[in-house]
Amino acid sequence: MLFIRQEVKSSFQFQRGEVKHMSSEMHRGLILMNRGWTQRILLYFMVAGTRSLVTVHQPAALTTALGDDVMMPCHLSLSHDERMMSLPILYWTLTQNNTDSVRLFPSPEYERRVELLDKSRNTSNKSIVLKNVQWADSGKYLCKLSITTQRDRSFRRRGNETSLKVYDIVTFDLAAHNCSLLRCEVNVTPDPGFRLSISHNGSELQTADSEPGDARAAPPYVTLSETVPLRREGEYECQLHLNRDLITKSIFHHLPDPAVGVFPEPWLLYAAFLLVHATILLSLVAALLLQRR
Repeated sequence: MLFIRQEVKSSFQFQRGEVKHMSSEMHRGLILMNRGWTQRILLYFMVAGTRSLVTVHQPAALTTALGDDVMMPCHLSLSHDERMMSLPILYWTLTQNNTDSVRLFPSPEYERRVELLDKSRNTSNKSIVLKNVQWADSGKYLCKLSITTQRDRSFRRRGNETSLKVYDIVTFDLAAHNCSLLRCEVNVTPDPGFRLSISHNGSELQTADSEPGDARAAPPYVTLSETVPLRREGEYECQLHLNRDLITKSIFHHLPDPAVGVFPEPWLLYAAFLLVHATILLSLVAALLLQRR
């Protein structure tokens, strides 16, 4: 009886060892399979990346002064082994306040204000020029191309959108209500990145409490203003920044008051004046004496 139990126990241990060995082999197989799938996935993405041979490049942001012309850059880039089967078709759109986009090019509405920078159809430069920029032109501009290549046939490529922000002339002068204060003011497209700073002889000043901008100024622009006390002579400079970039500046020169000249007393003039009167008086006295005789 004891022998039978030991034999059964030995048989059970052998079967458990065999199952454990099979489990280890299956686990190893799963690891190898996972590695194989991982390599295939990586290879797929590497190949997919190499197939992205046509790209459209746009800058993230542009700023321009109100009323100026601005160039919207857009460049088509192809790899050396890619071949265009036909000329690309260009589209430019404008999106404002997350509303539906408006076509700028080609468009009869913007025909007089938008033109191609390079009118050659074979060029990779797909930039446009927007003329006489107004506040309403603030928004996001997108360059899109319909392309046909030998490898991928027909497809579309688009840029990353260019955000256009507009600013007006910076006014920097003595405050109207107080000549001891220097005030800087400018209208800009609403954007938290815009800020004003005032410096004196290269050192930035702590601005005083500024008066609010014109309450009647409705979107699409806001008024920024800063004020500093005018205490010392020298060069004051007001700068408009968008984040870390300097956009424009205005300079105010505070010159010393010209010294008032101190002239000597005109003693000779006084003496001549008295001498004339004395001569007249003596003449009158002499005339009176002659009449009495």
